[in-house]
Amino acid sequence: MAEHEVEVVVIGAGQAGLSSAHHLRRAGFEPDREFVVLDGNAAAGGAWRHRWPSLRIGGVHGIHDLPGLALEEKDGARPASEVVSEYFARYEREFELPVRRPVEVRAVRRGLGDRLLVESGAGTWAARAVINATGTWTKPFLPHYPGQRTFTGRQLHVADFRDAAEFRGMRVAVVGGGISAVELLAEISEVAETTWVTRRPPVFGDDEFTTDRGRRAVAEVDRRVRAGLPPGSVVSVTGLPPTAAVQRARERGVLDRNPMFERLTPNGLRWADGRQLPVDVILWATGFRAALDHLAPLGLREPGGGIRMDGTRVVAEPRLHLVGYGPSASTIGTNRAGRSAAHEVRGLLAPALATG
Repeated sequence: MAEHEVEVVVIGAGQAGLSSAHHLRRAGFEPDREFVVLDGNAAAGGAWRHRWPSLRIGGVHGIHDLPGLALEEKDGARPASEVVSEYFARYEREFELPVRRPVEVRAVRRGLGDRLLVESGAGTWAARAVINATGTWTKPFLPHYPGQRTFTGRQLHVADFRDAAEFRGMRVAVVGGGISAVELLAEISEVAETTWVTRRPPVFGDDEFTTDRGRRAVAEVDRRVRAGLPPGSVVSVTGLPPTAAVQRARERGVLDRNPMFERLTPNGLRWADGRQLPVDVILWATGFRAALDHLAPLGLREPGGGIRMDGTRVVAEPRLHLVGYGPSASTIGTNRAGRSAAHEVRGLLAPALATG
Protein backbone atom coordinates (compact mmCIF):
# COMPACT_ATOMS: atom_id res chain seq x y z
CA MET A 1 0.00 0.00 0.00
CA ALA A 2 1.22 3.51 -0.81
CA GLU A 3 2.41 5.62 2.08
CA HIS A 4 1.35 8.90 0.47
CA GLU A 5 -1.51 9.88 -1.83
CA VAL A 6 -1.36 12.98 -4.03
CA GLU A 7 -2.81 14.07 -7.32
CA VAL A 8 0.51 14.66 -9.10
CA VAL A 9 4.14 13.67 -8.55
CA VAL A 10 6.87 15.59 -10.36
CA ILE A 11 10.13 13.63 -10.60
CA GLY A 12 13.19 15.87 -10.81
CA ALA A 13 13.82 19.48 -9.76
CA GLY A 14 15.93 20.81 -12.59
CA GLN A 15 14.57 23.43 -14.97
CA ALA A 16 11.94 21.07 -16.36
CA GLY A 17 10.69 19.98 -12.95
CA LEU A 18 10.61 23.48 -11.46
CA SER A 19 8.78 24.86 -14.49
CA SER A 20 6.22 22.06 -14.24
CA ALA A 21 5.77 22.63 -10.50
CA HIS A 22 5.31 26.37 -11.04
CA HIS A 23 2.57 25.78 -13.59
CA LEU A 24 0.87 23.17 -11.41
CA ARG A 25 0.61 25.80 -8.68
CA ARG A 26 -0.81 28.30 -11.15
CA ALA A 27 -3.32 25.65 -12.26
CA GLY A 28 -4.61 25.45 -8.69
CA PHE A 29 -2.82 22.39 -7.29
CA GLU A 30 -1.99 22.80 -3.61
CA PRO A 31 1.66 22.11 -2.66
CA ASP A 32 2.28 19.00 -0.56
CA ARG A 33 -1.39 18.08 -0.29
CA GLU A 34 -2.05 17.74 -4.04
CA PHE A 35 1.40 17.62 -5.59
CA VAL A 36 5.03 17.06 -4.64
CA VAL A 37 8.39 17.28 -6.38
CA LEU A 38 10.86 14.45 -5.70
CA ASP A 39 14.51 15.28 -6.39
CA GLY A 40 17.49 12.95 -6.14
CA ASN A 41 20.03 15.71 -5.48
CA ALA A 42 21.13 16.77 -2.02
CA ALA A 43 20.34 20.43 -2.77
CA ALA A 44 18.89 22.67 -5.49
CA GLY A 45 20.45 22.99 -8.93
CA GLY A 46 19.55 19.90 -10.91
CA ALA A 47 22.26 18.86 -13.38
CA TRP A 48 23.83 22.30 -13.12
CA ARG A 49 25.12 21.40 -9.65
CA HIS A 50 27.53 18.98 -11.32
CA ARG A 51 28.94 21.11 -14.15
CA TRP A 52 32.70 21.59 -14.16
CA PRO A 53 33.89 24.65 -12.20
CA SER A 54 35.61 26.27 -15.18
CA LEU A 55 32.28 26.60 -17.00
CA ARG A 56 31.45 30.24 -16.34
CA ILE A 57 27.94 31.61 -16.49
CA GLY A 58 29.00 34.22 -19.03
CA GLY A 59 30.09 31.52 -21.45
CA VAL A 60 27.00 29.33 -21.22
CA HIS A 61 24.98 29.19 -24.42
CA GLY A 62 21.25 29.83 -24.07
CA ILE A 63 20.04 29.71 -20.45
CA HIS A 64 16.46 30.95 -20.30
CA ASP A 65 14.77 32.29 -17.19
CA LEU A 66 12.34 30.10 -15.32
CA PRO A 67 8.76 31.37 -15.55
CA GLY A 68 8.05 34.29 -13.24
CA LEU A 69 11.58 35.00 -11.96
CA ALA A 70 14.59 36.35 -13.86
CA LEU A 71 18.10 34.99 -13.32
CA GLU A 72 19.71 38.46 -13.28
CA GLU A 73 23.34 37.44 -12.73
CA LYS A 74 25.70 40.32 -13.48
CA ASP A 75 29.04 38.60 -12.83
CA GLY A 76 29.73 36.51 -15.92
CA ALA A 77 32.94 35.09 -14.41
CA ARG A 78 31.16 33.09 -11.70
CA PRO A 79 30.90 29.31 -12.16
CA ALA A 80 27.62 28.34 -13.81
CA SER A 81 27.14 25.56 -11.28
CA GLU A 82 27.04 28.07 -8.42
CA VAL A 83 24.92 30.68 -10.17
CA VAL A 84 22.23 28.32 -11.46
CA SER A 85 22.07 26.34 -8.20
CA GLU A 86 21.51 29.55 -6.24
CA TYR A 87 18.89 30.65 -8.77
CA PHE A 88 16.98 27.36 -8.55
CA ALA A 89 17.06 27.48 -4.74
CA ARG A 90 15.72 31.05 -4.81
CA TYR A 91 13.01 29.95 -7.24
CA GLU A 92 11.89 27.10 -4.97
CA ARG A 93 11.62 29.52 -2.03
CA GLU A 94 9.93 32.31 -3.98
CA PHE A 95 7.11 30.09 -5.24
CA GLU A 96 7.03 27.77 -2.21
CA LEU A 97 7.47 24.66 -4.31
CA PRO A 98 7.16 21.37 -2.39
CA VAL A 99 10.54 19.84 -3.26
CA ARG A 100 11.57 16.82 -1.20
CA ARG A 101 15.21 15.73 -1.34
CA PRO A 102 17.23 13.71 -1.53
CA VAL A 103 14.63 11.26 -2.81
CA GLU A 104 15.78 8.79 -5.45
CA VAL A 105 12.87 7.36 -7.43
CA ARG A 106 13.46 3.67 -8.10
CA ALA A 107 10.39 2.69 -10.10
CA VAL A 108 7.03 3.88 -11.41
CA ARG A 109 4.35 1.20 -11.71
CA ARG A 110 0.66 0.98 -12.45
CA GLY A 111 -1.29 0.71 -9.21
CA LEU A 112 -4.90 -0.01 -8.40
CA GLY A 113 -7.59 2.02 -10.07
CA ASP A 114 -6.40 5.30 -11.53
CA ARG A 115 -3.13 5.46 -9.58
CA LEU A 116 0.51 5.31 -10.61
CA LEU A 117 2.85 4.18 -7.85
CA VAL A 118 6.09 6.13 -7.52
CA GLU A 119 8.47 4.02 -5.45
CA SER A 120 11.51 5.50 -3.70
CA GLY A 121 13.80 4.96 -0.75
CA ALA A 122 11.72 7.57 1.11
CA GLY A 123 8.41 5.82 0.56
CA THR A 124 5.82 5.27 -2.15
CA TRP A 125 3.52 7.93 -3.57
CA ALA A 126 0.25 6.99 -5.27
CA ALA A 127 -0.55 9.66 -7.86
CA ARG A 128 -3.20 10.14 -10.51
CA ALA A 129 -0.58 11.68 -12.81
CA VAL A 130 3.21 11.83 -13.00
CA ILE A 131 5.37 14.46 -14.68
CA ASN A 132 8.84 13.04 -15.26
CA ALA A 133 11.63 15.61 -15.50
CA THR A 134 14.78 13.57 -14.84
CA GLY A 135 16.88 14.86 -17.74
CA THR A 136 20.03 13.04 -18.87
CA TRP A 137 22.97 14.02 -16.63
CA THR A 138 22.80 10.89 -14.48
CA LYS A 139 23.08 8.62 -17.52
CA PRO A 140 26.30 9.36 -19.43
CA PHE A 141 26.77 7.27 -22.57
CA LEU A 142 30.06 5.44 -23.10
CA PRO A 143 30.48 3.60 -26.41
CA HIS A 144 32.38 0.31 -26.57
CA TYR A 145 35.40 -0.18 -28.82
CA PRO A 146 37.77 -3.13 -29.19
CA GLY A 147 40.74 -2.94 -26.85
CA GLN A 148 39.02 -0.51 -24.47
CA ARG A 149 39.96 -2.51 -21.39
CA THR A 150 43.58 -2.82 -22.47
CA PHE A 151 44.20 0.95 -22.54
CA THR A 152 46.54 1.79 -19.67
CA GLY A 153 45.87 5.54 -19.61
CA ARG A 154 42.92 7.34 -18.08
CA GLN A 155 39.40 7.30 -19.52
CA LEU A 156 36.67 9.64 -18.33
CA HIS A 157 33.33 10.98 -19.51
CA VAL A 158 32.38 14.65 -19.70
CA ALA A 159 30.23 14.04 -16.62
CA ASP A 160 33.44 13.35 -14.67
CA PHE A 161 35.44 16.33 -15.97
CA ARG A 162 36.43 18.92 -13.38
CA ASP A 163 39.39 21.02 -14.53
CA ALA A 164 41.65 21.15 -17.59
CA ALA A 165 44.67 21.81 -15.37
CA GLU A 166 44.84 18.15 -14.36
CA PHE A 167 45.80 17.30 -17.96
CA ARG A 168 48.65 19.80 -18.20
CA GLY A 169 51.44 18.49 -20.42
CA MET A 170 49.54 15.34 -21.36
CA ARG A 171 48.32 13.95 -24.69
CA VAL A 172 44.51 14.03 -24.62
CA ALA A 173 42.07 12.60 -27.16
CA VAL A 174 38.60 14.18 -27.06
CA VAL A 175 35.99 11.90 -28.64
CA GLY A 176 32.64 13.38 -29.70
CA GLY A 177 31.16 15.98 -32.01
CA GLY A 178 28.80 17.96 -29.76
CA ILE A 179 28.99 21.29 -27.95
CA SER A 180 30.62 19.85 -24.83
CA ALA A 181 33.33 18.18 -26.92
CA VAL A 182 34.22 21.42 -28.66
CA GLU A 183 34.12 23.53 -25.49
CA LEU A 184 36.33 21.14 -23.53
CA LEU A 185 38.65 20.56 -26.48
CA ALA A 186 39.21 24.32 -26.66
CA GLU A 187 39.85 24.53 -22.91
CA ILE A 188 42.14 21.51 -22.60
CA SER A 189 44.15 22.52 -25.68
CA GLU A 190 45.43 25.51 -23.74
CA VAL A 191 47.43 23.21 -21.43
CA ALA A 192 47.78 19.90 -23.27
CA GLU A 193 48.37 18.32 -26.67
CA THR A 194 44.92 17.47 -28.01
CA THR A 195 43.45 15.29 -30.73
CA TRP A 196 39.80 15.52 -31.79
CA VAL A 197 37.98 12.39 -32.98
CA THR A 198 34.37 12.17 -34.23
CA ARG A 199 32.25 9.52 -35.94
CA ARG A 200 30.93 11.97 -38.50
CA PRO A 201 32.41 15.19 -39.88
CA PRO A 202 31.23 18.02 -37.60
CA VAL A 203 28.86 20.62 -38.97
CA PHE A 204 29.48 24.17 -37.84
CA GLY A 205 26.56 26.60 -37.82
CA ASP A 206 28.32 29.64 -39.25
CA ASP A 207 25.11 31.64 -39.40
CA GLU A 208 23.40 33.18 -36.40
CA PHE A 209 21.09 30.79 -34.60
CA THR A 210 17.64 32.13 -35.43
CA THR A 211 14.24 31.33 -33.99
CA ASP A 212 13.27 29.77 -37.30
CA ARG A 213 16.28 27.44 -37.31
CA GLY A 214 15.55 26.44 -33.74
CA ARG A 215 11.91 25.77 -34.59
CA ARG A 216 12.89 23.52 -37.51
CA ALA A 217 15.33 21.61 -35.33
CA VAL A 218 12.76 21.06 -32.58
CA ALA A 219 10.20 19.98 -35.20
CA GLU A 220 12.57 17.26 -36.42
CA VAL A 221 13.11 15.93 -32.89
CA ASP A 222 9.35 16.07 -32.32
CA ARG A 223 8.79 14.05 -35.49
CA ARG A 224 11.09 11.35 -34.16
CA VAL A 225 9.46 10.99 -30.74
CA ARG A 226 5.96 10.95 -32.28
CA ALA A 227 7.17 7.99 -34.35
CA GLY A 228 8.48 6.20 -31.26
CA LEU A 229 12.15 6.72 -32.16
CA PRO A 230 14.95 7.91 -29.86
CA PRO A 231 14.86 11.72 -29.95
CA GLY A 232 18.40 12.51 -31.11
CA SER A 233 19.89 15.94 -30.40
CA VAL A 234 18.95 19.41 -31.57
CA VAL A 235 22.63 20.06 -32.37
CA SER A 236 22.57 17.21 -34.89
CA VAL A 237 20.08 19.33 -36.84
CA THR A 238 21.37 22.86 -36.23
CA GLY A 239 25.12 22.27 -36.25
CA LEU A 240 27.59 23.54 -33.66
CA PRO A 241 26.84 27.13 -32.58
CA PRO A 242 29.37 29.78 -33.69
CA THR A 243 30.28 30.88 -30.18
CA ALA A 244 33.35 32.99 -29.45
CA ALA A 245 35.09 29.95 -27.92
CA VAL A 246 34.43 27.88 -31.05
CA GLN A 247 35.75 30.63 -33.31
CA ARG A 248 38.91 31.04 -31.26
CA ALA A 249 39.51 27.29 -31.27
CA ARG A 250 39.10 27.15 -35.04
CA GLU A 251 41.55 30.01 -35.50
CA ARG A 252 44.12 28.18 -33.36
CA GLY A 253 43.71 25.05 -35.45
CA VAL A 254 42.40 23.05 -32.50
CA LEU A 255 39.30 21.86 -34.35
CA ASP A 256 41.20 19.64 -36.78
CA ARG A 257 38.98 16.61 -36.75
CA ASN A 258 40.12 12.99 -37.13
CA PRO A 259 37.81 10.13 -38.19
CA MET A 260 36.86 7.49 -35.65
CA PHE A 261 39.58 5.05 -34.70
CA GLU A 262 39.12 1.29 -35.08
CA ARG A 263 40.34 0.20 -31.66
CA LEU A 264 42.21 1.17 -28.51
CA THR A 265 45.69 -0.14 -27.79
CA PRO A 266 47.45 -0.23 -24.41
CA ASN A 267 49.12 3.08 -25.29
CA GLY A 268 46.53 4.88 -27.39
CA LEU A 269 44.45 4.70 -30.56
CA ARG A 270 44.71 2.78 -33.82
CA TRP A 271 42.88 3.48 -37.07
CA ALA A 272 41.83 0.99 -39.76
CA ASP A 273 44.68 2.11 -42.04
CA GLY A 274 47.24 1.13 -39.40
CA ARG A 275 47.98 4.63 -38.11
CA GLN A 276 48.54 4.75 -34.36
CA LEU A 277 48.55 7.62 -31.89
CA PRO A 278 49.85 7.41 -28.32
CA VAL A 279 47.67 9.26 -25.80
CA ASP A 280 47.58 9.55 -22.03
CA VAL A 281 43.89 10.41 -21.62
CA ILE A 282 40.67 9.73 -23.52
CA LEU A 283 37.81 12.12 -22.76
CA TRP A 284 34.55 10.62 -23.97
CA ALA A 285 32.31 13.55 -24.91
CA THR A 286 29.79 11.09 -26.28
CA GLY A 287 26.64 12.50 -24.79
CA PHE A 288 23.96 11.25 -22.46
CA ARG A 289 20.81 9.20 -22.68
CA ALA A 290 17.45 10.04 -21.12
CA ALA A 291 17.41 8.89 -17.47
CA LEU A 292 14.23 6.84 -17.70
CA ASP A 293 15.19 3.45 -16.24
CA HIS A 294 12.74 3.92 -13.37
CA LEU A 295 9.90 3.95 -15.92
CA ALA A 296 10.81 0.47 -17.24
CA PRO A 297 7.99 -1.30 -15.30
CA LEU A 298 5.47 0.63 -17.44
CA GLY A 299 6.73 -1.00 -20.66
CA LEU A 300 6.78 2.18 -22.74
CA ARG A 301 9.54 1.47 -25.27
CA GLU A 302 8.52 1.16 -28.91
CA PRO A 303 10.17 -1.26 -31.38
CA GLY A 304 12.22 1.70 -32.66
CA GLY A 305 13.77 2.12 -29.22
CA GLY A 306 12.05 5.34 -28.21
CA ILE A 307 8.88 6.30 -26.34
CA ARG A 308 6.01 7.44 -28.52
CA MET A 309 4.94 10.92 -27.52
CA ASP A 310 2.12 13.33 -28.26
CA GLY A 311 3.49 16.65 -27.07
CA THR A 312 4.63 15.88 -23.52
CA ARG A 313 2.12 13.05 -23.04
CA VAL A 314 3.21 9.42 -23.36
CA VAL A 315 0.84 7.74 -25.81
CA ALA A 316 1.01 4.33 -24.08
CA GLU A 317 0.36 5.86 -20.64
CA PRO A 318 -1.65 9.14 -20.80
CA ARG A 319 -1.20 9.71 -17.05
CA LEU A 320 2.53 10.18 -17.62
CA HIS A 321 4.19 13.26 -19.12
CA LEU A 322 7.86 13.58 -20.05
CA VAL A 323 9.22 17.11 -19.76
CA GLY A 324 12.78 17.85 -20.86
CA TYR A 325 12.68 14.84 -23.19
CA GLY A 326 12.98 15.08 -26.95
CA PRO A 327 11.80 18.43 -28.36
CA SER A 328 11.57 19.98 -24.88
CA ALA A 329 15.21 19.20 -24.00
CA SER A 330 16.31 22.84 -23.89
CA THR A 331 15.90 25.51 -21.26
CA ILE A 332 13.28 27.41 -23.26
CA GLY A 333 11.63 24.17 -24.35
CA THR A 334 11.26 22.91 -20.80
CA ASN A 335 9.45 26.08 -19.75
CA ARG A 336 6.86 25.64 -22.48
CA ALA A 337 6.61 21.91 -21.89
CA GLY A 338 6.07 22.41 -18.16
CA ARG A 339 3.15 24.70 -18.88
CA SER A 340 1.70 22.27 -21.41
CA ALA A 341 2.06 19.27 -19.09
CA ALA A 342 0.43 21.08 -16.16
CA HIS A 343 -2.46 22.18 -18.39
CA GLU A 344 -3.03 18.64 -19.70
CA VAL A 345 -2.78 17.11 -16.22
CA ARG A 346 -5.36 19.59 -14.96
CA GLY A 347 -7.68 18.56 -17.78
CA LEU A 348 -7.09 14.87 -17.14
CA LEU A 349 -7.80 15.16 -13.41
CA ALA A 350 -10.64 17.68 -13.58
CA PRO A 351 -13.41 15.10 -12.97
CA ALA A 352 -11.58 13.58 -10.00
CA LEU A 353 -10.79 16.99 -8.52
CA ALA A 354 -14.40 18.09 -8.88
CA THR A 355 -15.68 15.05 -6.96
CA GLY A 356 -12.76 14.71 -4.54
